[in-house]
Amino acid sequence: MALVPGSCTRGPSSGRRALDTKHPGLQKYPEMAPGLEESNRVRSAGIKVLNIGRKLYEGKTKEVYELLDNPGKVLLQSKDQITAGNAARKNHMEGKAAISNKITSCIFQLLQDAGIKTAFTKKCGETAFIAPQCEMIPIEWVCRRIATGSFLKRNPGVKEGYKFYPPKVEMFFKDDANNDPQWSEEQLIAAKFCFAGLVIGQTEVDIMSHATQAIFEILEKSWLPQNCTLVDMKIEFGVDVTTKEIVLADVIDNDSWRLWPSGDRSQQKDKQSYRDLKEVTPEGLQMVKKNFEWVADRVELLLKSDSQCRVVVLMGSTSDLGHCEKIKKACGNFGIPCELRVTSAHKGPDETLRIKAEYEGDGIPTVFVAVAGRSNGLGPVMSGNTAYPVISCPPITPDWGAQDVWSSLRLPSGLGCSTILSPEGSAQFAAQIFGLYNHLVWAKLRASILNTWISLKQADKKIRECNL
Repeated sequence: MALVPGSCTRGPSSGRRALDTKHPGLQKYPEMAPGLEESNRVRSAGIKVLNIGRKLYEGKTKEVYELLDNPGKVLLQSKDQITAGNAARKNHMEGKAAISNKITSCIFQLLQDAGIKTAFTKKCGETAFIAPQCEMIPIEWVCRRIATGSFLKRNPGVKEGYKFYPPKVEMFFKDDANNDPQWSEEQLIAAKFCFAGLVIGQTEVDIMSHATQAIFEILEKSWLPQNCTLVDMKIEFGVDVTTKEIVLADVIDNDSWRLWPSGDRSQQKDKQSYRDLKEVTPEGLQMVKKNFEWVADRVELLLKSDSQCRVVVLMGSTSDLGHCEKIKKACGNFGIPCELRVTSAHKGPDETLRIKAEYEGDGIPTVFVAVAGRSNGLGPVMSGNTAYPVISCPPITPDWGAQDVWSSLRLPSGLGCSTILSPEGSAQFAAQIFGLYNHLVWAKLRASILNTWISLKQADKKIRECNL
């Protein structure tokens, strides 16, 4: 998770502390990491012993430890320390480790649930979490929606508040001695870095760039229900030493972004409030801590949505059950509850309309999917009698399919029933409707788009390598 580049690294050296790749003798129960709960190494009721090995890395705000009983996993321990200006300013802040760990754990869980590949396994106590071991790529990826801070200094003439559509992605080489200089895509490719056996080339740079934008957009969307504007964000990637995949790694905590409640900079709750202190006083630090606690109190809310949603699949016959089960499974991939019902608009229109009224009456936003072969009466009848969205997803057969499909396509005026032949496609369309107001559904859609793009990019790389 938080290993810095080891012996596999090629290209310019980073100013960060290098990893000692040798393995000295390990103690079964070494000295505990500062702040690490005693229960993590001593067996107690229901808690598994963590057999902690050597310290692999220590940064300004975190330490990384080997887990002897979990090959390929590490423990990332946060510190009660806050820094700014590459540690030119640093202070002890009691409780910051727990705050940072809570925020990171919630954010990584949110992204992981959406489908983003992250170096996160589970939270471990108040101040640490377990993660896959990674070799870190020494680049900070920054994504901005609003121009502010250092961007204005580097781009004179751009007014504060300028909005980027799409979000602007930048990269900075992690080098404390040179204040983390901005790098171009060409510089990163020319460095020919290699981590865990993976050489960082054009494909890998493109993957990280696209992932940065997707991650920002997911978090931006997730903060909106809390009336918070995500202004910008910095993240890091690593290469999982086991899977050899590029994954989101390190941490995403209140040091990682600018967060403005109500879009108002004067209400900022992020680390900028610490940077802006002319002089660090106990009162100033207390104000900063309250801002951090404010974010930590709300970050758990990002993992749930108050907006309900539901798909109801109406089938004309149980002979279409297999088709409907595919729709239900696809809905589950987006976290959308799905119910299956049997009714015929031709043979029992009164019952069809009664079922419709049943779902309209409980107040849960619903998309109806009508599955009927031959002559599709379900979709048009439902569409003509409800204000809810209706999707026809007829099970087309090779014999009469070309004729039957017209009962779903050519409809009387006043009907807004859409037709999607793919069961998975109909579920995705329903998800896109719910994603307009449910950030968790939207996050899964956005991650799916990213993962499809990455799969194509990797497939293209593999084909190109075969051509050589």
